[in-house]
Amino acid sequence: MPPSDPNHGAAAPPPELVTVWPGSSYPLGATFDGGGTNFALFSEIAESVELCLIDGDRHETRIRLDEVDGHVWHAYLPTVSPGQRYGFRVHGPFAPSAGHRCDPSKLLLDPYGKSFDGEFAFGQALFSYDLATAAEDPAETGTPPQVDSLGHTMTSVVINPFFDWATDRAPRTQYHETVIYEAHVKGMTQTHPGVPEALRGTYAGLAHPVIIDHLKSLHVTAIELMPVHQFLHDHRLLELGLRNYWGYNTFGFFAPHHQYAANRQAGGAVCEFKSMVRAFHEEGIEVILDVVYNHTAEGDHLGPTINFRGIDNAAYYRLVDEDLRFYKDFTGTGNSLNARHPHTLQLIMDSLRYWVTEMHVDGFRFDLASTLAREFYDVDRLSAFFDLVQQDPVVSQVKLIAEPWDVGEGGYQVGNFPGLWTEWNGKYRDTVRDYWRGEPATLGEFASRLTGSSDLYEATGRRPSASINFVTAHDGFTLNDLVSYNEKHNEANGENNQDGESYNRSWNCGVEGSTDDPEILDLRRKQMRNIMATLLVSQGTPMIAHGDEMGRTQHGNNNVYCQDSELSWMDWPLVDKNGDLLAFTRKVTALRKHHPVFRRRRFFEGRPIRSLGQVRDIAWLTPAGDEMTPEDWERDFDKCVAVFLNGEALHERDARGGRVVDDSFLLCFNAHAHAVDFVMPHDDYAKEWTAELDTTDSTGEVKLVVNDGDEVSLPGHALLVFRKTR
Repeated sequence: MPPSDPNHGAAAPPPELVTVWPGSSYPLGATFDGGGTNFALFSEIAESVELCLIDGDRHETRIRLDEVDGHVWHAYLPTVSPGQRYGFRVHGPFAPSAGHRCDPSKLLLDPYGKSFDGEFAFGQALFSYDLATAAEDPAETGTPPQVDSLGHTMTSVVINPFFDWATDRAPRTQYHETVIYEAHVKGMTQTHPGVPEALRGTYAGLAHPVIIDHLKSLHVTAIELMPVHQFLHDHRLLELGLRNYWGYNTFGFFAPHHQYAANRQAGGAVCEFKSMVRAFHEEGIEVILDVVYNHTAEGDHLGPTINFRGIDNAAYYRLVDEDLRFYKDFTGTGNSLNARHPHTLQLIMDSLRYWVTEMHVDGFRFDLASTLAREFYDVDRLSAFFDLVQQDPVVSQVKLIAEPWDVGEGGYQVGNFPGLWTEWNGKYRDTVRDYWRGEPATLGEFASRLTGSSDLYEATGRRPSASINFVTAHDGFTLNDLVSYNEKHNEANGENNQDGESYNRSWNCGVEGSTDDPEILDLRRKQMRNIMATLLVSQGTPMIAHGDEMGRTQHGNNNVYCQDSELSWMDWPLVDKNGDLLAFTRKVTALRKHHPVFRRRRFFEGRPIRSLGQVRDIAWLTPAGDEMTPEDWERDFDKCVAVFLNGEALHERDARGGRVVDDSFLLCFNAHAHAVDFVMPHDDYAKEWTAELDTTDSTGEVKLVVNDGDEVSLPGHALLVFRKTR
């Protein structure tokens, strides 16, 4: 393997001594083929392009790219090998009023760069306008001050694409058998005592056996990683002593973020990431990436010039039609990628295919996915992006998860994505939160969410698994904080507690924040168990936010995007302190794993089953044991209900065509503050029931056998799960 930095300490050769062949316009980026490296860059607006080879002392050799095909500038350098740092300088118009911002004083990073090295040094060198005068008229950027950014910006790095995947195979877990665990590479591993210190906060640390064993104990089948595409730490945050912890600030859609690599050599992150994926696959766990194709780290018209802006601003970004100096912003971050342009669409699709074919990931969760569907102003379900995904033989075959909203008008699109897609079900989150905090609502809404949200997904030919069910995620309160705080407490973020969602549908159980009151603490723990159990017995695809299984707290901060600290990291000592909650979570995930009635492939029909008399595949019962009437459903506030799930009426086949049959279950929900007596339904349903899960117990354990007609008193704020045993 070539050295990671072949030019370190050597002077940059003069351009006339560098061998340059014409090369190819495809593929874009820098591609090492085992002999030399092909370079290709798209720019429709460029008048000329220079490839810059950077040596270890940050000296550059500029090579003019004379070959242009279809607005792609290219060359092949037979002497360039992996480890070579490089960038581009694009000569062309700087005319913000026309949407163009070419500035050859800026060393531009490769949009297709597979690896990046170094750090950004914020200052005049990164900006194509005079920082001193911008405050006087922020819309008028004037003539670029021509301050060279070399030495102040990162550099792209040629990588070695060859890797021994051995016998790696994608698990290809079916959606209805999937349990997703949302995690942060650094936060998941930074404090784990079983992860070697040198590996904490890294891809290698995440693949350590102690982390994988923890996930397997929860019966997790897929880990969804918060952004790992190369991102930038915002200058504003750095000045406040903070960092962009979440990583929703991408500029490199092909490169794993280099700060998450234990191997800090140039290009080392790529091999380490692949090794991590291989380790997860060996244990049957899929890897899903949270991807941010809706905007980039360059921000609005006052942001730095890193790559896209200086390469072809009008092609890559949505600009305001009435004034091309400004950017359309459907994301709240300053700009929106122009998914209407063919080369921007190509960038997105090439990136997705690369992560599947070369990095072996198993799916994607698309941040603010509605932005990608905006052809003009409105969200269009038949936009070009979805058309491309539908017909792509690679991308269409992996898990595709939409965050089905953005911050623009009409951006809330839950239930409106095409048939291939699953969605973060925000309505599920809101309904379950409201139910367990006792908010007045109809039982019909709760019933729909519990059974897979057919009202949202069935019309598009999708199944219950299209609903990615979650109650908490990285954005918002943790599960512990959801039952401990009524208000957000984001003072540490430096924005006077103005950031983050103010309406959280949370309930502090009587006291805001920490308390020593044993009754309130018991209620909070029970509420956490109620929510976790509801999530895992609901039809659909469940997602657990990292740390919720052990009661992790962020002390009321519901927007830790800038908190790279103990506040946001996993608190692994909670494994012992809150071991009962962890045991409970393991119990309920095991219940789901072993019983297909909780993870049906198709929606309930609700009709009587011929072979079983009048018994249905699902039945909704009052606490008195009677089937609910239309009048029962229309009651404004009734927080107790029993649900019968018929395991003999799944009407599904396994992978080899065999009929799937399961036990039948009765779920008794009581979100009232007081106890409610439940009567076991008549013997058409069952003659004997054995309790399998009780949220009033710290670990869910219960020893209770009852017969039809028996009365069971269910305490307030509780869920009891019975299994038919006779």
